[in-house]
Amino acid sequence: MELKIKLLRQVPLPAYGRDGDAALDLRAGIEAPLTLQPGERAAIPSGVALAIPAGYVGLIFPRGGLGKQGLHLANLTGVVDSNYRGEIELNVINNGPTPITINPLDRIMQMAIMPVGTCVPTLVEELDATNRGEGRYGSSGVA
Repeated sequence: MELKIKLLRQVPLPAYGRDGDAALDLRAGIEAPLTLQPGERAAIPSGVALAIPAGYVGLIFPRGGLGKQGLHLANLTGVVDSNYRGEIELNVINNGPTPITINPLDRIMQMAIMPVGTCVPTLVEELDATNRGEGRYGSSGVA
Protein backbone atom coordinates (compact mmCIF):
# COMPACT_ATOMS: atom_id res chain seq x y z
CA MET A 1 0.00 0.00 0.00
CA GLU A 2 1.29 3.45 -0.87
CA LEU A 3 1.34 6.21 1.77
CA LYS A 4 1.74 9.60 0.13
CA ILE A 5 3.81 11.98 2.27
CA LYS A 6 4.33 15.72 1.83
CA LEU A 7 7.33 17.24 3.58
CA LEU A 8 6.49 20.58 5.21
CA ARG A 9 9.85 21.04 6.95
CA GLN A 10 13.36 19.67 6.58
CA VAL A 11 12.71 16.26 8.18
CA PRO A 12 13.38 12.70 7.05
CA LEU A 13 10.42 10.72 5.73
CA PRO A 14 8.59 8.71 8.39
CA ALA A 15 10.07 5.23 8.26
CA TYR A 16 10.00 1.85 9.93
CA GLY A 17 13.04 1.35 12.14
CA ARG A 18 13.45 -2.32 11.17
CA ASP A 19 11.79 -4.92 9.00
CA GLY A 20 8.76 -6.22 10.85
CA ASP A 21 8.10 -3.02 12.84
CA ALA A 22 4.38 -2.20 13.04
CA ALA A 23 4.68 1.58 13.16
CA LEU A 24 6.45 4.39 11.34
CA ASP A 25 8.63 6.69 13.42
CA LEU A 26 7.57 10.34 13.52
CA ARG A 27 10.16 13.01 14.24
CA ALA A 28 10.21 16.35 15.99
CA GLY A 29 10.07 18.99 13.26
CA ILE A 30 11.40 21.69 15.57
CA GLU A 31 14.31 24.07 15.01
CA ALA A 32 15.76 24.12 18.54
CA PRO A 33 15.80 21.76 21.52
CA LEU A 34 12.70 21.87 23.71
CA THR A 35 12.73 20.80 27.36
CA LEU A 36 9.47 19.75 28.95
CA GLN A 37 9.24 19.92 32.71
CA PRO A 38 7.20 17.28 34.56
CA GLY A 39 3.53 17.88 33.77
CA GLU A 40 4.30 20.28 30.90
CA ARG A 41 2.63 19.91 27.49
CA ALA A 42 3.65 20.98 24.00
CA ALA A 43 2.41 20.71 20.44
CA ILE A 44 5.33 19.42 18.37
CA PRO A 45 5.11 19.66 14.57
CA SER A 46 6.12 16.50 12.74
CA GLY A 47 6.98 18.29 9.51
CA VAL A 48 4.80 15.97 7.43
CA ALA A 49 1.31 15.78 5.98
CA LEU A 50 -0.09 12.45 4.79
CA ALA A 51 -2.66 11.04 2.41
CA ILE A 52 -3.77 7.96 4.31
CA PRO A 53 -5.76 5.72 1.95
CA ALA A 54 -9.54 5.53 2.39
CA GLY A 55 -10.49 2.65 4.68
CA TYR A 56 -7.42 3.19 6.89
CA VAL A 57 -6.53 5.32 9.90
CA GLY A 58 -3.20 6.47 11.34
CA LEU A 59 -2.93 5.70 15.06
CA ILE A 60 -0.16 7.55 16.91
CA PHE A 61 1.45 6.11 20.03
CA PRO A 62 4.47 6.95 22.21
CA ARG A 63 7.74 5.24 21.32
CA GLY A 64 8.73 2.67 23.93
CA GLY A 65 11.90 4.25 25.30
CA LEU A 66 10.50 7.77 25.54
CA GLY A 67 7.22 6.46 26.91
CA LYS A 68 9.19 4.75 29.67
CA GLN A 69 10.74 8.13 30.50
CA GLY A 70 7.25 9.69 30.65
CA LEU A 71 6.82 11.29 27.21
CA HIS A 72 3.26 10.47 26.18
CA LEU A 73 0.57 11.88 23.95
CA ALA A 74 -1.58 14.33 25.89
CA ASN A 75 -4.71 12.71 24.40
CA LEU A 76 -3.31 9.16 24.90
CA THR A 77 -3.68 8.05 21.25
CA GLY A 78 -3.61 10.23 18.18
CA VAL A 79 -6.11 9.51 15.42
CA VAL A 80 -5.33 10.67 11.88
CA ASP A 81 -8.33 10.25 9.60
CA SER A 82 -7.91 9.37 5.93
CA ASN A 83 -9.46 12.67 4.84
CA TYR A 84 -7.06 14.88 6.87
CA ARG A 85 -4.34 16.60 4.84
CA GLY A 86 -2.77 19.01 7.35
CA GLU A 87 0.48 18.68 9.25
CA ILE A 88 0.60 15.87 11.79
CA GLU A 89 1.00 17.58 15.16
CA LEU A 90 2.22 15.60 18.15
CA ASN A 91 0.51 16.87 21.30
CA VAL A 92 2.79 15.56 24.03
CA ILE A 93 3.01 15.69 27.80
CA ASN A 94 5.84 14.85 30.18
CA ASN A 95 4.26 12.46 32.69
CA GLY A 96 7.65 11.56 34.13
CA PRO A 97 9.39 12.84 37.28
CA THR A 98 12.25 14.62 35.48
CA PRO A 99 12.61 17.07 32.57
CA ILE A 100 12.70 15.57 29.06
CA THR A 101 14.57 17.32 26.25
CA ILE A 102 13.36 16.85 22.69
CA ASN A 103 15.94 17.70 20.03
CA PRO A 104 15.25 18.59 16.41
CA LEU A 105 14.59 15.46 14.34
CA ASP A 106 14.34 13.17 17.39
CA ARG A 107 12.05 10.20 16.77
CA ILE A 108 9.40 10.96 19.39
CA MET A 109 6.21 9.11 18.39
CA GLN A 110 5.18 6.25 16.13
CA MET A 111 2.21 5.80 13.82
CA ALA A 112 0.57 2.55 12.76
CA ILE A 113 -1.59 2.54 9.64
CA MET A 114 -4.56 0.28 10.33
CA PRO A 115 -7.69 -0.75 8.44
CA VAL A 116 -10.83 0.74 9.93
CA GLY A 117 -14.44 -0.29 9.57
CA THR A 118 -17.33 2.12 9.52
CA CYS A 119 -20.88 1.58 10.70
CA VAL A 120 -24.33 3.15 10.53
CA PRO A 121 -25.48 4.17 14.04
CA THR A 122 -29.01 2.84 14.48
CA LEU A 123 -31.28 3.54 17.44
CA VAL A 124 -32.94 0.38 18.84
CA GLU A 125 -35.15 -0.40 21.84
CA GLU A 126 -33.14 -3.49 22.86
CA LEU A 127 -29.73 -4.97 22.11
CA ASP A 128 -29.08 -8.60 21.15
CA ALA A 129 -28.51 -10.86 24.15
CA THR A 130 -25.03 -12.34 24.77
CA ASN A 131 -23.59 -14.77 27.31
CA ARG A 132 -21.88 -11.82 29.04
CA GLY A 133 -24.85 -9.49 29.11
CA GLU A 134 -24.16 -6.42 31.23
CA GLY A 135 -21.26 -7.99 33.16
CA ARG A 136 -18.52 -5.42 33.81
CA TYR A 137 -14.88 -5.58 34.80
CA GLY A 138 -13.91 -8.96 36.19
CA SER A 139 -17.21 -10.55 35.15
CA SER A 140 -15.34 -13.41 33.48
CA GLY A 141 -13.65 -14.29 36.75
CA VAL A 142 -10.21 -13.47 35.30
CA ALA A 143 -8.30 -10.80 37.17
